[in-house]
Amino acid sequence: MANVRIGALHKSYGSVHAVRGIDLDIPDGEFTVLVGPSGCGKSTLLRTIAGLEDADAGEIEIGGEIVNHIRPRDRDVAMVFQDYALYPHMTVFGNISLSLRARRMPKQEIQDRVTRIAGMLGVGRLLERYPRQLSGGQRQRVAIARAFLKNSPILLLDEATSALDSEAEEAIRDALSRLMQGRTVIAAAHRLSTLRNFDRIALLKGGKVVQDGEPERLLQVDGPYRTLVTQEVKRLSRRAA
Repeated sequence: MANVRIGALHKSYGSVHAVRGIDLDIPDGEFTVLVGPSGCGKSTLLRTIAGLEDADAGEIEIGGEIVNHIRPRDRDVAMVFQDYALYPHMTVFGNISLSLRARRMPKQEIQDRVTRIAGMLGVGRLLERYPRQLSGGQRQRVAIARAFLKNSPILLLDEATSALDSEAEEAIRDALSRLMQGRTVIAAAHRLSTLRNFDRIALLKGGKVVQDGEPERLLQVDGPYRTLVTQEVKRLSRRAA
């Protein structure tokens, strides 16, 4: 596992200041959820941690090492992003097994690991298909399987269940709960109901962290996190009615 430290991080796109001086210190093995309205900086923060975006100012430290100038593939971070595309020329098996083949694992071990994770995520019967033959939800499951088999100590999730219907989403949440064990996880979510068993909440607004801490403690404070939870409970109640 590895800790992640964000120090005075800034990121702009032209005149849009997407991340404004964010400070976060995420210990080894912690499951932190970034929440907040659309455009608050959640995805930008994750993409900058991953190295897909360059920070304009501030530091990103992973496992005690500053990684601002390290390429994404060398940061040892696994990612499942909404726009994190699969390789179209590879089958589902090829996409999922990519990191294992790069480590030159024995073929039978690769086969066993891919079969296990694909079955857990409900794509076991799709291993010989290509991404263009899959639905959006199926592609998202393949991306999740590929990220977990990379076996990185840090996992970044950006709305990882966004392309799934409610029934599939429930099944994937159960799988994610098992698969995230032993990793430092940072997840962005527009709806808290898509995630469970998280250790910490960082609530963003306007590119800044406005609340940060254990969810139980934050619920005891009259602030934006409690308001967010109350609104979500009401929305789920209306849906169930």
